[in-house]
Amino acid sequence: MREIELSAGTIEYEDTGGDGPTVVLLHGLMMDASLWDGPIADLSADHRCVAPTLPFGAHRRAMHADADLSLPGVARLVTEFLDRLDLHDVTLVGNDTGGALVQLLMCDDAARVGRAVLVSCDAFDNFPPGLTGKTLVLTGKLPPRMFGLFMQQMRLRPLRRLPIAFGWLTLRGDAATARWTKPVMKQPEIRHDAVRTLRAAAADTNLLLAAAERLPNFKYPALVVWASGDRVMPPEHGRRLAELLPHGRLVEIADSYTLVPLDQPAKLAQLIREFTHASDAT
Repeated sequence: MREIELSAGTIEYEDTGGDGPTVVLLHGLMMDASLWDGPIADLSADHRCVAPTLPFGAHRRAMHADADLSLPGVARLVTEFLDRLDLHDVTLVGNDTGGALVQLLMCDDAARVGRAVLVSCDAFDNFPPGLTGKTLVLTGKLPPRMFGLFMQQMRLRPLRRLPIAFGWLTLRGDAATARWTKPVMKQPEIRHDAVRTLRAAAADTNLLLAAAERLPNFKYPALVVWASGDRVMPPEHGRRLAELLPHGRLVEIADSYTLVPLDQPAKLAQLIREFTHASDAT
């Protein structure tokens, strides 16, 4: 993993390099860049894949005390990240809360974004999303130390597989979810960051409804990839997003929950590759 010092703190990221189209991949709350390991292993053959670990609770480098860890604040951090790496014409891909970040950037006329991929993500009034997201945001009301004690339960696989935890997010990715919970268990400063993020999310639940009103202004190609059996992100939201976007297209994926990069990495990589090549040809 590489590191870069940004205004909010040090961000770790993976960068495969290469001369192919640049794909920037964003993860969700209580996750890190390893969400994308499967798709990156495939896409890196002909794409430059860049995946930052954002300060969403599974990061290992604490942010500055005055850092804005709200969703808009982290979206601005992504813009700063793109600027600092001087990335152009990127395909911006987001899953789970990472897809919410992509929507905010799509509404902000991000000059470095050439196309967008939304993968089973928070949208419209589903923020925080489903039982899983609402439970997580509720725990963010706890003091950081108590939040850490709550998260200690995630050491046990039966508890991680509950619908209020990761059970409705992934069919096959339990090893990844176990790894993601370790920073908040072991590092007090990461617990503080996570609580700040969750409290900011609880304070602005209409954020994505406002963003949806501006999505029709996104003038670039957009692909919406949704798990047809998603229990956290309603499949009808995928259809609505695709209809809102002037150059949007919807593809549904079977045998997957929300975290498509874990459950169907090869299929997702294929769709992203076809999308970048097709939009480059137009």
